[in-house]
Amino acid sequence: MTPAVRVPEELSARVPVEQRGAGLERDAVRMLVSRGAEVAHHTFRELPRLLWAGDLLVVNTSATLAAAVDGWIGHARVVVHFSTRGDDGRWAVELREPDGRGTTRARAGGPAGTEVCLPGGGVLVLEEPLSARSGRLWWARVAGPDVPGLLRGHGRPIRYAYTERDQPLSVYQTVFALPSADGAGSAEMPSAARPFTARAVAELVSRGVWFAPVTLHTGVASAEVPEPPYPERFAVPEASARLINAAKAGGGRVVAVGTTAVRAVESAVGADGVVRARAGWTHLVVTPERGVRVVDGLLTGLHEPEASHLLMLEAVAGRVAIERGYQAALQGRYLWHEFGDVHLVLPWQGPHAEHRLCNVA
Repeated sequence: MTPAVRVPEELSARVPVEQRGAGLERDAVRMLVSRGAEVAHHTFRELPRLLWAGDLLVVNTSATLAAAVDGWIGHARVVVHFSTRGDDGRWAVELREPDGRGTTRARAGGPAGTEVCLPGGGVLVLEEPLSARSGRLWWARVAGPDVPGLLRGHGRPIRYAYTERDQPLSVYQTVFALPSADGAGSAEMPSAARPFTARAVAELVSRGVWFAPVTLHTGVASAEVPEPPYPERFAVPEASARLINAAKAGGGRVVAVGTTAVRAVESAVGADGVVRARAGWTHLVVTPERGVRVVDGLLTGLHEPEASHLLMLEAVAGRVAIERGYQAALQGRYLWHEFGDVHLVLPWQGPHAEHRLCNVA
């Protein structure tokens, strides 16, 4: 596996790019581009020139929730991170302690039966750990206000210690985000899509690039200890499955926007390589051994590498490409995390690369 790297503190993006200077928009971030072992430096606004007519971008439409809510266990203040909505009405939650700086630190999970008083008179009761592997996330029931209403009225986006200040929820929504009828969404922003603007989408469409929307509601990642990915709810609609299959059949490259999009679309492909409409829970962990059956490329944020994240990147691009990319990002002083720069991983060449190059005007 690609070795873990240490990201210097000064390379953490503390505020969104549009707050770093006058006239900047979301698409003003830098973009590292990897093609095999070859690395090049671009800006995100150059993305339309790096894709071809017939390529397809798989985008996650999950909306980000205001998933952090203050609570109390007796007289002790805690912060509840609402992670994942279960089919039985329970929510997977993580309890954390406020650190006095507007962010939180880890707290021991449980025990079962713990009651947390919530704003508006609600009470959350921990029932059982989400997984035997870890006691960080617990299934819990909320008596009182419905959770979507609680989050709308009293929640705020989950914020990590490297950020400078609280931000409104709109800062954490991507241009592709769609509200869910049942109030489900992502506890953490599908951040690879954050640089897209309406202008960027329009230019890509005008150049013949296709978009296939999918949904994967991502839960709360551990800020302290890397963990294998938990089951997550996803949906690949029939229209998107058809678009992906058509792009593959026509020789286009399927580029996932974010690891969440990879997990969703790879959960909907059969052994025959055909993507079919699917919805439910995915337990899939994408590794180099399993490989990818649909995705040819990946647009991803720069995050401190976790084992499962690196394995997925290696499955898409190979170890050498990821090692070179991480080295180049550090040497080039790219900014990391959800408000930072992005990394575009493309195949060394497409199926019609020679033909296309010969016909460049």
